[in-house]
Amino acid sequence: MTDLLSRSAEATHAARVALLNGLQTAGYDFVSPTPGTHRLVADRLARARAGDLRDIFGWGRPFGAADLAPALLAALEGSGGLTQDGPVLRSALRVSRLDERLHLHSMRGGDPNAVFLGPDSYRFVRFLHALLDGAAPGRVLDIGTGAGAGALALAVRCPDAEVVAGDINPLALALTAANAVHSGCRVALAEGPGLVAAPGDFDLIVANPPYVAGASGRAYRDGGGLLGAELALSWIEAGLGRLTPGGRFALYTGSPVVEGRHLLCTEIERLAAAASARLTWEELDPDVFGGTLRQSAYAEVERIAAVGVVIAL
Repeated sequence: MTDLLSRSAEATHAARVALLNGLQTAGYDFVSPTPGTHRLVADRLARARAGDLRDIFGWGRPFGAADLAPALLAALEGSGGLTQDGPVLRSALRVSRLDERLHLHSMRGGDPNAVFLGPDSYRFVRFLHALLDGAAPGRVLDIGTGAGAGALALAVRCPDAEVVAGDINPLALALTAANAVHSGCRVALAEGPGLVAAPGDFDLIVANPPYVAGASGRAYRDGGGLLGAELALSWIEAGLGRLTPGGRFALYTGSPVVEGRHLLCTEIERLAAAASARLTWEELDPDVFGGTLRQSAYAEVERIAAVGVVIAL
């Protein structure tokens, strides 16, 4: 049974890589917007059949078997991403270009195991590029890697480094594996929460954690208590104990601002001081996901800012 399951997983992996390769050859290009923008644009022509590859793999519109080249249709089916929606077909997989590389991730929806890639991923990768202007680290961990955007960016910029991509979601790691092969990157995978599944110390730990308050049951979204900051703070606290001398923990996340004060960054200052570490941080975008403020938990929050935080030992 184990061998059969392994062969099945290998076939699915190969089909996902073939899908990415086929889309690359076809000149496919798509930038993933916010969920709200995606929903608005996709719903404009919800009853229409898809007209091109961007409709199918970007906007998630319905299509017929004849609308997709046979090789791409076979790859989509083999990848486990082909779904039947009444008389039409849909792709359960979405493909977006980020940092000049194609990434498989999940189509929009409420699936608790969905693999997110969106505007935060683009800002996260830009933050990492700025971070890596100096000497390249030898061993790197991307916590909560999702579709692997951060891990792949690090692997490309630091080809001699050991890059580990960790996530609690097996589907996220499976899609990261396919994305890495397609991009020609070497990335090790570690399944588990936080830093649990990745032993040893690291020269650089990076994270783009979920930061929405509450417990919706969607791991890619829920940041827990403290207005969604709880998960990020727990990762920092654990990560500071796993850095090599001179190592850095780099965090991209959303910081709720109340009466002009960054609540998350205030808590991070406390953790950095306790570890005798140097802290720098900056606002990368003053206002992200403003619709979240409609939730009752955010009644006192005036905005959510995207911040880049670096803690160095």
